[in-house]
Amino acid sequence: MPRLPARELPPPPPPAHLREWLDEGVVRADRARFLADLSRRSLGLGRLLSLWCVAGAFALGWTLAGLAVTAFAAGGGLGGIACSAAGAAVLVYAGLCLARGARQERRVRRLLCAWVLAGHDPEADARLRAPARSAVWLTASLALGGFGLWLAFASASGARPGTDTYGEVAYFTGFGMILWITALLGLAKATAYHRWTHTPPPASPPLPAPSTLAGV
Repeated sequence: MPRLPARELPPPPPPAHLREWLDEGVVRADRARFLADLSRRSLGLGRLLSLWCVAGAFALGWTLAGLAVTAFAAGGGLGGIACSAAGAAVLVYAGLCLARGARQERRVRRLLCAWVLAGHDPEADARLRAPARSAVWLTASLALGGFGLWLAFASASGARPGTDTYGEVAYFTGFGMILWITALLGLAKATAYHRWTHTPPPASPPLPAPSTLAGV
C-alpha cells in the first residue's frame, strides 16, 4: 500500500463492533502500516531535527536580543529597535512552532495508543519498540545537553572583570541553557517512548484483543 502524505496523519481505528465485519488481514495490514508511520513521526530523525530547528530559532531570537542590548548600549537607537523587533518576531514564531509541534505530538500519541489497542501483531509490535531510533535520540540529546551545560557554566565561571561584559556572559549562558533545555526535551521524549513500548498491558483491557503494548 502507498505511504501517507507527509502531513497527513493516519485515520483512527474503526470501532470494535465494525472491525468484526472487516477482513482481518486488511485490518492487520493497516494496523502495521499505520503504527510504523506513527512511530516514525513520533521518534524519527525528522522529528529530532524539527526540535533542533525550533531550538535554533530560539537561539537566533536570543542572539538578536543580545545585539539589541549591545546597540542600545553603544547609542545606536535605530539599530537597537530593529534588532529588538526582529528578535521578538523570531521568538514569537519559535514559540508558535513549539506549540504546534506539541499539539501534533499529542495527536500522534493518541493515534498510536488507539491503533496499538486495535489488535495484536507480535511482529508489528516488536518493530514499534524502535531501539535504534531511541538510542539516536538519547545519544544526540546527551551530547547536546553536555555541550549546553559546559557553555553555560564555562561562560559564567571563566568571565574576567574588565575583559568580559555582563552582556556577553548573559548571552552565552542563555545560549547554553537553550541547548540544555532542548536536550532535556529530547531525553524526556525518548525515555517516555521507551517506557510506553515496554509497559505491560493493563489488567482489564478495553478491547477483546489487546496488544502487548500499553497506552500512555
